[in-house]
Amino acid sequence: MIEVEIPGWGSLRLVHAVFDVNGTLARDGELLPGVAERFARLGETLTLHLLTADTHGKQAAIDAALGQRATIIQGGAADKLRYIQTLDAARVVAVGNGANDAAMLREAALGIAILGPEGLAVETLQAADVVVASIADALDLLVLPRRLVATLRR
Repeated sequence: MIEVEIPGWGSLRLVHAVFDVNGTLARDGELLPGVAERFARLGETLTLHLLTADTHGKQAAIDAALGQRATIIQGGAADKLRYIQTLDAARVVAVGNGANDAAMLREAALGIAILGPEGLAVETLQAADVVVASIADALDLLVLPRRLVATLRR
């Protein structure tokens, strides 16, 4: 669990981290550098979840590299939203970049949008609490949550 008090913003008590895969953890179906190491470290404090449509057909290799098993999402945004609601959205950090990630970022206790090489959907940007330049930056925020205080305090 990650617990952090953010002055003027509120308390976070996170149990789950839900990640979009393509465009967030991977590009063109290939895991981005540094993700596996950070993911393993984050897995010591949060239960990690992968959501994907498996656009590139390479999810099995990503699962193997991360020691996870992704949930294949066919219904897009609505399915992603329902998934985090079943986890108790108030205890979820959601991370993504695509338009189909906006609803889950908005609903989660903490939404992190990635402005990476594939871009960032405007709707997702508007739904996010924090925007970062890379998945490495997003994972580092969660591994070192005091950084969230510096970003979100009011």
